[in-house]
This record gives sequence, C-alpha cells and structure tokens, in this order.
Amino acid sequence: MTPSSMVIEKPLKKQLNAKALAKHKKRFLRFFPKSFQDQRYIEWERTYKWEAHKLWMEHLNQKDFQDLLRAREYVEIANLALKVESRTTFLFSFEKMALRDAVRTADGASIFAQGIYDFLYEKGSAKTKFIEWIMAVADLPRVKSRVLSWPVLTIFPYLAQPNKHMILKPTAMRFAAQELGYDFEYTSKPSWNTYEDLIRLANLTKEGIADLKPKDYHDIQTFLWVIGSSEYERLAGEI
Repeated sequence: MTPSSMVIEKPLKKQLNAKALAKHKKRFLRFFPKSFQDQRYIEWERTYKWEAHKLWMEHLNQKDFQDLLRAREYVEIANLALKVESRTTFLFSFEKMALRDAVRTADGASIFAQGIYDFLYEKGSAKTKFIEWIMAVADLPRVKSRVLSWPVLTIFPYLAQPNKHMILKPTAMRFAAQELGYDFEYTSKPSWNTYEDLIRLANLTKEGIADLKPKDYHDIQTFLWVIGSSEYERLAGEI
C-alpha cells in the first residue's frame, strides 16, 4: 500500500464540546429554571423514576432478592420487576410485550431472575457481569418479537442502581452525543464497549454540568434526553 492510498482514521473525540454543552445547559434551564430542583422537573422527570427505584429497593433489594431466589420464586421476582418497569415509560409496547412473554414461564423467569441478580449484586468485573447479563437476556424465550434490546437490557439496572447504571434509548442518546460533539461508539447489537462508552459520556456530562448539581444518573439521563428527544424539541416552541 502506498502512502497516498492509506486511510488515516481520525481519533475519536472523547470530550464534550464546551460551547455545545453551554448551549444545551442554557436550553435545559429554559425548561427547568431551577435545574434539577425545579418543581416542573421533579413532576415531569424525577418522581416517577425515583418511585420506581424505591419500589425496587422495597421488594428486590439484595437480601429480599436472595431470599426469593433461594425459595425459587422466579416468577414472583419477574412479576415484581415488571411491576417496577410499569411505573415508567421507557419501553415501547412491543418491548414490554416481548419481555412479559419471555418471563411468563418458570424457565424464562429463572433466566431473568438469576441474570439480573448476578449483574446487580454478585462480585466480579463490570465488563464480565455485563456480558453475562447480555447473554441471559439473549437466552430468554422469544414468542413474537426478540427480547434483547438496549432499553430492555438497561432499564432494570438503571432503576435499581441509579448511581451506577444508565439506560440507553439509542435514537435520543446518539443524537445527544452528536450534539455535544462526542463520538459515541454505538452498536445496535448490545456490547460492553457501547455500554462502557455510554457511562463515559454520562460521566463527562456530569462533570460538565456539576454546577447544576445532578444527583445521579437519573438526572444525567434526563439532561441528555432533553437534548436528544423529539418530545423536548416539540416543547421548545411552547416554553
């Protein structure tokens, strides 16, 4: 290969564009003037996520979850998890249906219950546990449509442990990353590399908006959602 025919790859941008971030901070404050303490923010975005988190911790904290596993109450665990998810609006209807169908049987519920417990509560590297969680969701019974998607994979960790995990809604998150000048390493097939990069993006965003005092990834996800969702694009003209 001659030098003239060589393809030189540009290094990925793993920082946020300061001007873009400042613009979107200003836009966020148009919707929520008091930032994450704004009453509108609490009503629109914070409360339902936190209520789902509290419901998880009430029924599926590590001790109670472990007790249910030992009793082989797999369907009960799955039903409790679905009850938590039902408090939110992250999954599309076809994702909800695929998940419910997948955990309806004892076998499916067992795969789901053991998989999410191991990911959230067992020791081990984040990478190894996440890959095993991907494999568990991929192994869930498929009735009409596939179960494995980024939102299904990430919603339960996000609601259970909002200080550690993010949810990935691909369209909005990819747009938000692009707006912030961040080269998000996204693949439609769930992978550790994409999830690790999502957390990196979230952490950079948290650093960049530290003055707004975000509490956890629930707040960070909302900030990025306000950038990337068509919902807030429509609302922009009304506020």
